[in-house]
Amino acid sequence: MGRRVVLGMVGLGAIGMAVGARLQDSVGGAISAVQAADPTGITALVPGGSGFQYYSVTDQQPSVDPTSYRLTVGGLVSAARSFSLRDLAAMPQTELVRDFQCVTGWRVKSVPWTGVRLSDLLDEVMPTAGAKALRLTSLDGTYTESLTLEQARRPDVLVATRMLGAPVTADHGGPVRLYVAPMYGYKSLKWLGGIEVGPAVRPGYWEDYGYEVDAWIGKSNGRGDAPV
Repeated sequence: MGRRVVLGMVGLGAIGMAVGARLQDSVGGAISAVQAADPTGITALVPGGSGFQYYSVTDQQPSVDPTSYRLTVGGLVSAARSFSLRDLAAMPQTELVRDFQCVTGWRVKSVPWTGVRLSDLLDEVMPTAGAKALRLTSLDGTYTESLTLEQARRPDVLVATRMLGAPVTADHGGPVRLYVAPMYGYKSLKWLGGIEVGPAVRPGYWEDYGYEVDAWIGKSNGRGDAPV
């Protein structure tokens, strides 16, 4: 029942925002009960997030110093690399204006995204023979995701450094997050820290809880959403 429980928490979070406070000590017991049943943790409106909801699978989001940030890319590649924010900024930048669709049903329309195409990043490290998929890891130490190499090379899959006209904030998964436009939001991993190129898909965090590995909007998870 995981994300259905979260939808109930979204309603509580909205009420909390309406009265100028987020869910805190007064509902601590209820929050603990929800966390026990659903590993997404607490949800609430992201401040200044234009309708985004906040999801985390850990108690605290990672604290990342942009000046020391590194994205490591390795595995079945010819030239493993570590990319700083300056390295990413020096690469060709791609801008997209696309919707963000959560599998729980909410959608934020026409979000501006900027970053490096994941395909361009892969070209830098040169996957070797036998490379078929990517395992993506979050700096929160828990969240993981996956893409096939074919999916990762789509032109609408970004290593995003900017969204909503500004650098990606910590609440939104910054300084660097993944954005997979044609798939539900759980594939767009926040606080991106590592990419491992491997021989086969390894299901990510939510796939272990029953969500589909190929999370195409409108074609998976029993939902009929219109594609973005």
